[in-house]
Amino acid sequence: MINKRLLIKHLLAHNDENSFYDKKRRIDISHKEGKAKFLKHICALSNSNPKNNSYIVIGVDDEDNNIVGVDFFDDSKIQNLINAYLTNPPIVQYENIPFPHLPDDKVVGLVTIRPIDKITSLRKNIWKYYGGSVFFRDGSMSMPKIFDVEIKDINSKIVEAIENNAQNNIEHTLNGVFDFMNKRKDYNPQYKVFKEYFVVCWAGQKKVVKEETFFSRVDIELVNEQVRLFFSTLDEVSISYEENYFKIIEYVNLGLQNNNKYYQLEETIIHFENNANYTIETKLLFYPPQYDKKTLHHIYNTNNAILEKLKKGLTLSKMEALDLKNLPATYLICYLNLFHDAIDKLNESRPFLKNYSEEIYNSYKESIRILRKVKYS
Repeated sequence: MINKRLLIKHLLAHNDENSFYDKKRRIDISHKEGKAKFLKHICALSNSNPKNNSYIVIGVDDEDNNIVGVDFFDDSKIQNLINAYLTNPPIVQYENIPFPHLPDDKVVGLVTIRPIDKITSLRKNIWKYYGGSVFFRDGSMSMPKIFDVEIKDINSKIVEAIENNAQNNIEHTLNGVFDFMNKRKDYNPQYKVFKEYFVVCWAGQKKVVKEETFFSRVDIELVNEQVRLFFSTLDEVSISYEENYFKIIEYVNLGLQNNNKYYQLEETIIHFENNANYTIETKLLFYPPQYDKKTLHHIYNTNNAILEKLKKGLTLSKMEALDLKNLPATYLICYLNLFHDAIDKLNESRPFLKNYSEEIYNSYKESIRILRKVKYS
């Protein structure tokens, strides 16, 4: 089993960007340009390495390889995005890898691309790239090319050696458990061993609502691979497990006019097998709350008026400042109730919310995260 933290260190230490490895300071797939560039790199790396894995490491400075980290990215539907835009899509996995020197809210993103030994191309137009385009790696660049020759397999031995050097061992596992238990002393850290091999650590702030137990500020790690599986600062989750699985159900707290309810968002189950393998299965459980259209029209228009004042740099009234705290969530509710333009307004609000306060900007990011999960399901 590969220790993903070691794998990242080996990739950074021994390789410049090449035909099987790329590094990024950040990615942004919430906009067409960022989405298109990400798809281009996936396409190019898959085509350039038909016989072995390719990797993208996210959260690293280009110039000096300094690991600075990025926000946790829990888009379990990223494969759906790949399938929607690429023909012969590779299998793509995005994992969040904690590093001891990073703050609790930062990780390194690791994208693993497993090709299917077929030429991958864009299925349809996106941004400035045309449907049918085929990309390959040219050194550290992803470039469009005409495919007319068989691709030589030049990387398999190199990638195999890197992956072998990143294999986990008992020392790494024990160090990972101790690191987690010491770091998360604040919220009753726990661990459990599954199938005499897999170690899962978790911690969270316990909260009981109507005889149901939820956890917030949750941190869960599959220690064997140094993968952070789940992290939530705004939402509550429930946790359950048996001998063969570990289950997390994520909830979102949504509502209007201080009348909020908990709604199940997504279920994640880690299945542990007898052959030292595991699978992670996710299922969307979300059914959006429905509201009276007249009430929503009023809230939608109020949000739009506040957004216009932010654009013009005008001072908000006390009531408008209170409404601003709920603006991302209420735009989300409007969109889920078929106010189709609400998503454009939400995207428009991003730079103004970011400049206004960290609390409100975090609320914006949370709404976008929920939207992304729902959209690609």
